[in-house]
Amino acid sequence: MKITHVAYDRYELELTEPYTIAYQTISAATNFVLKLHTDSGHVGYGCAAPDLVVTGEQADEVAQAIDQIIAPALVAQRPFHYARLLEELKPVLKSSALAMVDAALYDLIAKAAGVPLYEFLGGYRSSIATSITIGILPVAETLERAKRYVGEGFGIIKVKGGLDLDEDIARLRLIRKTYPQLTLRFDGNQGYSLLQALQFVSLAQPIGIEILEQPTSINEEALMGTLSLHSPIAVMADESLKTLADAFRLTQHELTDMINIKIQKVGGIWAAMHINSVAKAAANEVMIGCLDECSLGIAGGLHFALSRSNIVYADLDGHLDFVDDPFKDLFTLKGGILTPNGLPGLGRV
Repeated sequence: MKITHVAYDRYELELTEPYTIAYQTISAATNFVLKLHTDSGHVGYGCAAPDLVVTGEQADEVAQAIDQIIAPALVAQRPFHYARLLEELKPVLKSSALAMVDAALYDLIAKAAGVPLYEFLGGYRSSIATSITIGILPVAETLERAKRYVGEGFGIIKVKGGLDLDEDIARLRLIRKTYPQLTLRFDGNQGYSLLQALQFVSLAQPIGIEILEQPTSINEEALMGTLSLHSPIAVMADESLKTLADAFRLTQHELTDMINIKIQKVGGIWAAMHINSVAKAAANEVMIGCLDECSLGIAGGLHFALSRSNIVYADLDGHLDFVDDPFKDLFTLKGGILTPNGLPGLGRV
């Protein structure tokens, strides 16, 4: 099987409503879908979700990279040589563009094998529970949103915060009082100082918070290590982790209890495998997260999560925010549980 030509689609995806995190408000996202056609008739699909803050890419850079770098590098190549192809492209592509190529190559390989990608990668489990996220909203609106999500069957809610410690605690207390059995996670998105983060832990522990995600700035990484040392709530690195070297540094110096691997952020499944192995060796638990990605991008994270024994947490809800998701039926979401559709590769025929 050889790649015969490369094509792509660009989608400007409107969010159903803007959402706010500690450092920005987001109302829309650009996604790219790469299509690798082969002489066997198989087509491999991959998604890029460029984000200037997270991946360092403008959308136009991804389009330019497809035309000038990706297509020339892949035409006439065999997808089974993905390790070499990805290593050659890594120095000249930023992370979401590389993740897009990575997913399309893996999609082709799994399709050639005739199995869903998660089975090709290891097939440890066949479904996983995901959280759904509430952005920074006033207390009453936060509870209303939680009511909606619980009504839709979600058992895990992640609350964004980091702008106002007192209001963050008030929101969490009200959700816990209303829904005692709900699993709650909190994402500070770098919004707290160390003192605020320690205060948050003290106030949040009685509420019952499962995970505290990136509460302090990536520019003061040692603070997260101090917090991890003193926090009974598991502290997870997100924005601090973009590369294999980051994973090694964070775990070697015991700066975190958990890591959040986002396929778009680390450059694909191939890179995620290495990062996950470092986390496993360091006894750090792992969550698979996402950016503002259509279902095709989410599917890549889902299949990877299902392939590894130590990935027991998922935050794969980015596709739910779009007015119109261009990819549907790649997986089901029922009662907060994600399950692939069972078709080969990522599930797109």
